[in-house]
Amino acid sequence: MSDQAPAADLLPGRLEKGYRAFLEGRFPTERQRFRSLAETGQKPRIMLIGCCDSRVSPETIFDASPGEIFVLRNVAALVPPYRPNDDYHSTSAALEFGVMGLRVEHIVVMGHEACGGVKAYAENEADPYARPLSPGDFIGQWIKLIAPAAQALGAAPAEPDTAYVEKLGHESVRQSLANLRTFPCIANLVERGRLSIHGAYFGVADGKLLALDEARGVFRAVAEDAWRAAFAEPRF
Repeated sequence: MSDQAPAADLLPGRLEKGYRAFLEGRFPTERQRFRSLAETGQKPRIMLIGCCDSRVSPETIFDASPGEIFVLRNVAALVPPYRPNDDYHSTSAALEFGVMGLRVEHIVVMGHEACGGVKAYAENEADPYARPLSPGDFIGQWIKLIAPAAQALGAAPAEPDTAYVEKLGHESVRQSLANLRTFPCIANLVERGRLSIHGAYFGVADGKLLALDEARGVFRAVAEDAWRAAFAEPRF
């Protein structure tokens, strides 16, 4: 009797189904691209830092092919400040690899609507006994990175509403960009014009993409004409 489990039991059924669709559809048309990437390595020009929320897939949003975007995803799309020590620093390590190893030309920090991490921070600050996030657990410690963004907004409402959470999400993107600039290698390359950093915000419900205009301090719609056309009444 074989002690090997059937292949169908090794992964969730949905993943096997999706892989079969990939093999029957996209893979044949991009087979040469995959082979080239395996032989020559990746050379993405863009690094994107996004939330690990399953509703916000950068490759889907930007219709990206394999090898085009170097993606880093974490809770709430946060960037910590430059703080080298003996702890584990996954986000900082990925940044270092993207900038120094892959030599990306752009870094984009993309927050999103209805972010659970941002909402949890706001609710915990309003009432730490309602949804306790202790200093010792991982998620509670991690989302403390949102604190400077919250302070920049001033006093929070006693019961954070959707509007406040969205404002905090926007401000968190700004804070992550500020933290990016604390990395010496990033600051140096930005100063020399070799690297650009950008802020973005994605609307989960309506698909609207905003980009931060740092000179004016506001988020502005991207490709708004195409976005409006996507919602236009069908013509017969």
